[in-house]
Amino acid sequence: MSAETMKIKNLNLNSSEEVTHKIVHEILDLFHVEFDGESDLNIENFFDGENVETHLEFDGKKFTRSEKILPNEIQRAEVNRIIKKNLYKIFLEEFEKDPAPWGILHGVRPTKLVHRWLNAGESEKKIFTRLENDYLASEEKSRLLIEVSKRQRKILEAVDKKIVSIYIGIPFCVTRCLYCSFTSNILPSVEKISEFMSALEKDIIDAKKTIDEFGLSVQTIYIGGGTPTSLPEKFFDEMLSMVAENFYSESVEEFTVEAGRPDTISKSKIETMIRTHVSRISLNPQTMNQQTLDRIGRKHSPQNIIDSFHQLRAMTDFYINMDLILGLPSEDHRDVENTIDQILKLEPDGITIHSLALKKGSRLKMQLEDYELPSDDEVRKMYDVAVEKIQSRQYFPYYLYRQSYMRGQLENIGYTRSKIGIYNVQIMGEMQTIIGIGSAATTKIFDPIPNRLMSTFHAKDLITYLKDVDYYIEKRSNLFKTIYSREDFR
Repeated sequence: MSAETMKIKNLNLNSSEEVTHKIVHEILDLFHVEFDGESDLNIENFFDGENVETHLEFDGKKFTRSEKILPNEIQRAEVNRIIKKNLYKIFLEEFEKDPAPWGILHGVRPTKLVHRWLNAGESEKKIFTRLENDYLASEEKSRLLIEVSKRQRKILEAVDKKIVSIYIGIPFCVTRCLYCSFTSNILPSVEKISEFMSALEKDIIDAKKTIDEFGLSVQTIYIGGGTPTSLPEKFFDEMLSMVAENFYSESVEEFTVEAGRPDTISKSKIETMIRTHVSRISLNPQTMNQQTLDRIGRKHSPQNIIDSFHQLRAMTDFYINMDLILGLPSEDHRDVENTIDQILKLEPDGITIHSLALKKGSRLKMQLEDYELPSDDEVRKMYDVAVEKIQSRQYFPYYLYRQSYMRGQLENIGYTRSKIGIYNVQIMGEMQTIIGIGSAATTKIFDPIPNRLMSTFHAKDLITYLKDVDYYIEKRSNLFKTIYSREDFR
């Protein structure tokens, strides 16, 4: 983006519709518009049934852009897209802002758009043109999106309404990271963990009952959080044993445990994972620079990461994925180069690159003035360094997603050298039923007839989950009965 920050006093918009306000604020956030200036920003949008016209007035100057909606598309969605596109073009052409890599593609799951077009029989060439022209995505991101989507097709095309995945949320961590907004809790007392385990057992047993009642088959199991391996060994063994006993069978193609912090991994826990058929583990360094680890609240060293990796390799043949974050406070592309070089020496099976997102509720967001964050340009330089090195070692991208307030306006992207992470593709593809168990878990049932997801949510707050677990279990059970009792689901 250009160095000069646009500052406004008020935003005046000729619409009370929430979605219009959301679209406008997405563009303002994209171009780092701040609300501490002296001039009002006035935006008006008009639709005559064919054209969307956008007027922007700021500091005594008025700018206009207009474009026709596309035929054969949902009209309201098209109007919203053109409003966004008009505003984007005004900022680029009149305020000399630099283009964003993803243009006006803002959603979490941009691959879903490409899959919809592929399902409609559109050619790769036409899809590429639409991404560049209709959404103003860069050539690089357009090609990446098509490449990733094509790689996912085999998994998504095999979706069956009777095949499901399991997600289990363990809401505990040993410390809270600077950038974290997840509903996780610093590891509590043994009594409180015991209470959680009792609630989790109820949750698991009822989910198993639902699976049996409707004749469902489990494809993948994913245990996340939080940091599941932060559980003390007794409870970790108990949790994994319950999961394996109720959900593991020959149909399970992938069983993942997030073991994000090396200081939570032990020989005993590895043995438990081996015994309970875990096949995939996520070990997440985030960075291999000690000063940054200290700054973000991680209580381990780069050497701890290396030692844990070698211990896992010596004891198991798990698929090991490692997560990294670009844009951490006070880092630059040289720090990322150091991290990537150290990680590649370990030769993990997969590497996921995250771009730091400034999330509401995180300490980083609330204390932003206390930290020096790299610029968007520097984060993109980090990305280029990381991707070049990773791809040079024959890793290929297979899934991606985006978040709000990402540094560099980039994406989170997973690379692998061998197996594609099935659960990662399914959760982003949103074409498979996923049963959520545990605190902050979401159950999503894919209904192919209207082609939509029906969801129910467990409480994010641990105390509420423990108090009302029976209520959340009943909600999930009733949702399954509503959909899976239909004749077309039998």
